[in-house]
Amino acid sequence: MAMRKATVQEQINAAIAQANPSDRPRVSIQAIAGPNPVLMSFLSIIGQAFLTYYFVTVTDQAVLVHKASRLNNRPQGIVHALQPAEAMSAVSNIRRGGLWSSFRLQLPGQPKPTKMNVHRIWRPEMDQLLEMLTGYRPAA
Repeated sequence: MAMRKATVQEQINAAIAQANPSDRPRVSIQAIAGPNPVLMSFLSIIGQAFLTYYFVTVTDQAVLVHKASRLNNRPQGIVHALQPAEAMSAVSNIRRGGLWSSFRLQLPGQPKPTKMNVHRIWRPEMDQLLEMLTGYRPAA
């Protein structure tokens, strides 16, 4: 199971290279879609059923959303590929928290934006990703 951030990033980069060798990842984050992960962890296995794990990556050509395996934390496959202009307008409601930050991402085919929760170990990458997409810069 990939637990180290560097190992996870290598796996994401390898998955992108396999899908499109000419595309180059610029920044990736791991996000958990659904209600607050802390609240869901109190509900144990039942709470985990309400969460979906993703990797969101900005590449030279697109914004890719990979589904992540719950068992080994590896990217399983691209579930959405957004054009950069489309992704810019798909991000909303950015919130920074002490342990978990979040933003909403309007995924194709979904009636409302999906809440993406991002753990603080991914915060520098989240800030970089959001700045690339929206121009958002957190207050220092």
